[in-house]
Amino acid sequence: MPELPEVETVRAGLERLIGTEARIARIELMRPDLRVRIPPSLGRRLAGQPITGIRRRAKFLLIDTPAGSLLCHFGMTGTWRLAPPGDERPHDHCYLHLADHRRLAFRDPRRFGMLGLVEPHGRHPSLDGLGPEPLDAQQFTLEHLAQRCRRRKAPIKAVIMDQAVVVGVGNIYAQEALFRAGIRPQRPAGAITRARLARLVDEIRLVLAEAIVAGGSTISDFRQAGGDSGYFQHRFRVYGRAGEACVACGARLTGGVVGGRGTTWCRTCQR
Repeated sequence: MPELPEVETVRAGLERLIGTEARIARIELMRPDLRVRIPPSLGRRLAGQPITGIRRRAKFLLIDTPAGSLLCHFGMTGTWRLAPPGDERPHDHCYLHLADHRRLAFRDPRRFGMLGLVEPHGRHPSLDGLGPEPLDAQQFTLEHLAQRCRRRKAPIKAVIMDQAVVVGVGNIYAQEALFRAGIRPQRPAGAITRARLARLVDEIRLVLAEAIVAGGSTISDFRQAGGDSGYFQHRFRVYGRAGEACVACGARLTGGVVGGRGTTWCRTCQR
């Protein structure tokens, strides 16, 4: 499932593709639902509206207009691309026609994604209760993480993957950040010192920033808005490398399940 770096990469790519003066001519829905029902009013509300911005909140993409925002979650296989006439593909579920005759397509073979409508200055159930953005140093701080870890027996990996604690940190980047911080993913959150939590905050921010620069991670289906794969998967230090040698100490990496998700760590480097 695309995590924060992948969604941010798509956001930036769409911003470059669309430009700053695009207008939505119409929205063509090819089916009434994906993971959840698509609001029937989506096309009617946004037709004719100028696109005022493309932004990300957590793992959601929002295309803003004065009449509201198109909310998109990619699920496991969702992608946006420029799709000129003749480039219709199986599992294209939504075409966003622009006034300059360009067309964007949302494709999602497994249909775990979501398309919704956010009222102007309004709320949406999918966005309620989300934690701070990890790349915002004013929001995601040591004090915030320490408070959310206090007296918690849950594994630290599960805590930093909780979207109410901090958004956008999924399985890949939780494992990578914990390795860099030298913390075992199954360690109880409440047992970690403030000094080690401070390092974890820094490493979460750094690994996400590096992944964005690399265009995200392509494990199977993720593609950037221009169709390219991401490249951060070539820099994984632990994710998906159970049984291989640790890049830091050479010991064999250990694989297991933490918080219900497959997890890899180094018994020597992480404690």
